[in-house]
Amino acid sequence: MDNFRNIGLIGRLGSTKVIDTLKNLIRFLDEQGLTPILDERIAGVMPGHRQQTSTQKLMGEICDLVIVVGGDGSLLGAARNLAQSNVPVLGVNRGSLGFLTDISPSEIEQKVAEVLEGKYTVDRRFLIDVVVKRNGEPIGESTGLNECVLHPGKSARMIQFELYIEGQFVYTQRSDGLIVATPTGSTAYALSGGGPIMHPRLDALVLVPMFPHTLSSRPIVVDGNSELKLVISDNNETYPTISCDGQKHINCAPGDTITIHKKPHKLKLLHPLSHNFYQTCREKLGWATKLGD
Repeated sequence: MDNFRNIGLIGRLGSTKVIDTLKNLIRFLDEQGLTPILDERIAGVMPGHRQQTSTQKLMGEICDLVIVVGGDGSLLGAARNLAQSNVPVLGVNRGSLGFLTDISPSEIEQKVAEVLEGKYTVDRRFLIDVVVKRNGEPIGESTGLNECVLHPGKSARMIQFELYIEGQFVYTQRSDGLIVATPTGSTAYALSGGGPIMHPRLDALVLVPMFPHTLSSRPIVVDGNSELKLVISDNNETYPTISCDGQKHINCAPGDTITIHKKPHKLKLLHPLSHNFYQTCREKLGWATKLGD
């Protein structure tokens, strides 16, 4: 059983429901004799909270457990800050979907108590690092838990780029871009683009073309340890963007190269014992739902 004493609390900004849930969590943790530590950003909109505060990155060093209250987007942001520290992360859903934040507010005390007692399962989700180079020199880098996406940015024009996997040329493509998704991200943007659903324990990446100009361009699943390289063709008139989890963006130019590979550190994601990936898919994606239900 883990000895959870210092509990970091991260919440999505701009939601009164999140604030209410955090207040209930603070009360519950105080009753258990534990020490809540608030993310300094959410603490700024909770006057009179009287709790210790911290940056998200520092939470990874001083906390035994971090609870994220919000939607999947909140957990994606926290994952990039916390993965390197190996601190376990637990999600409480106050968003619209909740593939990653799987505890509902109505059962929060019961499920959090079970986790504190050591009754949980652990998922180790890998992230991907992205480096953009111009004339051989890095100009930007970022990390994604769900995916990284090459897209036209504000332009509506197609992009032409070359794809290499493990140094081997795959194709030159004209399209609206390319989604490179982890198993975690296979139920997100990649799914909307026609990509396959991958079980979170798979060690694989899926590459999903976005509206390609050839009907034979299909999603490709490759080994998770593969190094991918995208080369933006010199003849592009568009200056595309590479985005990670829809939250971090790097502006690119014709001739730039984008390298994508697995991050050496993984996110340690906790679930209640009742968690079931396929049940989550049924509930969130409406599998087997009859018309009119």
